[in-house]
Amino acid sequence: MSNAAPRFPRCDQTAAWRALHAHYDAHGRALDLRDAFAADPQRFARFSQTAPQVFADLSKNRIDATTEALLLDLARQCGLEAHRDAMFSGEPVNGTEHRAAMHFLLRNPASAPVKWSKFAIDDVVDAVAEVQATRQAMLAWAGQVRADATLTDVVNIGIGGSDLGPQMAVLALDEFVTPAKRFHFVSNVDGHELGALLQKLKPRNTLFLIASKTFTTAETLTNARSARQWFLEQGAADAAVGHGAAPEISRHFVAITTHVAAANAFGIRTTFGFRDWVGGRYSVWSAIGLPLAIAIGAERFNEFLAGAHAMDVHFCSAPLAQNLPVRLGLLDVWYRNFHGFTSRNLAPYHSALRRFPAYCQQLEMESNGKRVDMDGQVLPYATAPVLWGEPGTNGQHAFFQMLHQGTDVIPVEFIAVKTPSHTLKGHHARLLANALAQAQALMVGSGRGAASPEGHRHFPGNRPSTFLLLDRLDPASLGALIALQEHRVFTSGAVWGLNSFDQWGVELGKLLAQDIEPRLASGDANGLDGSSAGLLHKLREK
Repeated sequence: MSNAAPRFPRCDQTAAWRALHAHYDAHGRALDLRDAFAADPQRFARFSQTAPQVFADLSKNRIDATTEALLLDLARQCGLEAHRDAMFSGEPVNGTEHRAAMHFLLRNPASAPVKWSKFAIDDVVDAVAEVQATRQAMLAWAGQVRADATLTDVVNIGIGGSDLGPQMAVLALDEFVTPAKRFHFVSNVDGHELGALLQKLKPRNTLFLIASKTFTTAETLTNARSARQWFLEQGAADAAVGHGAAPEISRHFVAITTHVAAANAFGIRTTFGFRDWVGGRYSVWSAIGLPLAIAIGAERFNEFLAGAHAMDVHFCSAPLAQNLPVRLGLLDVWYRNFHGFTSRNLAPYHSALRRFPAYCQQLEMESNGKRVDMDGQVLPYATAPVLWGEPGTNGQHAFFQMLHQGTDVIPVEFIAVKTPSHTLKGHHARLLANALAQAQALMVGSGRGAASPEGHRHFPGNRPSTFLLLDRLDPASLGALIALQEHRVFTSGAVWGLNSFDQWGVELGKLLAQDIEPRLASGDANGLDGSSAGLLHKLREK
């Protein structure tokens, strides 16, 4: 295994970057989508494609054939393919932490060795065996929980990827979730969240999943200790009034962690782990996905993994020009660095995907929200956009006003599902009509022309959007959709020269909180800045 990620010229020092700037100044800046469709009746076919489980329409984006060709040149000159191959071969692409990023192995089927990776080195082969053994044990245990009628409530306690991933997926796959269990997710250290939930639960019927790789995450451990205290107190109270013996922690608490000793000290005997090359925001495929495995069962969980694996194979094998994650990642670079668009909206037109924007927000902004390159050098160009969104049609009655008529141009990514799981008449056709109409309205606007009326009813149009379409929302399509977003973020990060797998920006606030917390009790403001000191005193006022 080598000691460094591939080295290529910084993107702004390539010939392709300069050519893109010239193209943007000459044509890209002024490109009007309405003119582009009028000039090319085949534009939809040219700028749409099928990938595993996903159809993508890119035709309503401010690109032409020259733009895409130059972006592909940029990807090659920045070494995208070499960076991709380094990741899939187990190289330490996470340079600041000296780790590989092999989350893709978590969804590699047991029946399919890593033959689609160009470099199936020994470390990768060994990791595959470990992944398969952990997955088998986790799914077997999940099956036991599914069959245990006394356990009616499953509470996942985690934060970040240990919460967003399984929560998003359980909600998205509600159609496939066992009706015999209720699933709850607690992440915030704010006691209002856990306290409100505990009032609705009974110790004998509750299973707590404590998800923390190191078993030291402050928010997770705070919630876990409070849950254990409640469990012991309530269980003892039930036993005292003749409801049988108090339930045992070892039966009702499970840890998803690599720190088995710390979990044992907590009173937990059942643990499932994963390697340090699994980042939190890439961990839903690992034992962190235990809530999902309990919710949908082993067969469906394997379908979820298979959908993601199919997208992995597509990303590794499809030519760059027909590689959907690559095309989306390069489009993000085009909009961020040449058009100067600062954010992207994600609008899933399916209520079950209501947490998907938040999931993708962490994936994008924690991975690529960085101002220095792999060598720690400050970059002279912008990186990750702000990613945000809510489900349609709710968003239409909230922020779509700004999307259509605001001063900023914000690319929108629509996600729609062809076949619904419900049988309510008229609903799905209306939902899909709204998704299509919003994308159309963003592009065509209203009142175009020399005599166009300005003012309140004027829609400028020419506002870009991407449309992703799933045949139906099921485990395989959700897995593919998530992996698509992972590889898209990797693509833009590789072009920008970033380490997309560390997150040092999370640490400083945590460190300062450790200093401030005892000051809330003591009132000691010595050494604090004026604002923090003033707020500290204000919070201590009686």
